[in-house]
Amino acid sequence: MSNILLPVLIVALIGILAGLLLSAASVVMAVPKDETAEKLTEALPGANCGACGYSGCAGYAAALAKGEAQLGLCTVGGKSSADACAAILGVDAGDVVPKAAVVRCLGICDNTAVKMDYEGFQSCAAAAQLYGGMNACRFGCIGLGDCAKECAYHAIELCNGIAIVDRDLCVGCGKCAKVCPKQLIAITDRREAAQVMCSNQDKGAVTRKLCKTGCIGCMKCQRVCPSGAVKVENFVAKVDRDLCTNCGKCVEQCPTGAIQTIR
Repeated sequence: MSNILLPVLIVALIGILAGLLLSAASVVMAVPKDETAEKLTEALPGANCGACGYSGCAGYAAALAKGEAQLGLCTVGGKSSADACAAILGVDAGDVVPKAAVVRCLGICDNTAVKMDYEGFQSCAAAAQLYGGMNACRFGCIGLGDCAKECAYHAIELCNGIAIVDRDLCVGCGKCAKVCPKQLIAITDRREAAQVMCSNQDKGAVTRKLCKTGCIGCMKCQRVCPSGAVKVENFVAKVDRDLCTNCGKCVEQCPTGAIQTIR
């Protein structure tokens, strides 16, 4: 009997000793909790989209708690999350401008053509590896819906060959912009202003052959803009929304309808 009890006792003593050592180590080596960061994490929406520029809500909360991040970077939570975080930190949240995505392409099936049939994996990223995709415009929306698959808010639909954003449903998290292989999706504020709905950087004569609604870089919009908000660079116009007064002159002058007013 003693031959059996002795090993059992030794193992039991080793287990007790190991337990005591682990308990002591957990106390000595414990990382102190940041209660402020925990409260901030609870105040954030938990989307973990990374639109704020941090690894997720917990990472953003930790940076806020340390004073290393600005309030209002959470586009998903918007003003309500910013106000809640400001209350925890005891500061003023300031103005938080809601944002939403916009696809800078009007290359629907009626406006452009396809240069080849594509029967591969139904992904924009995959199709883009084959001569830039199947559409005639190498800068245009491929329309296979990588952005729609990524959107957790069902704000993007495929319509007549391109992706369309429902800005009333969009929270501006930016996940769609990250997966677009053509970098066509911009995250803009909801203030009503002009937007160039084209990303083509070919010369005007080439663009005309590829798409009816493409920007041809004619510079009419730039010349009529009274606030200097429109500039043509690389044969495509761009609007500085901070300078845009929404006068509508560029929209009226655009010969292809590539500039639209959005909010």
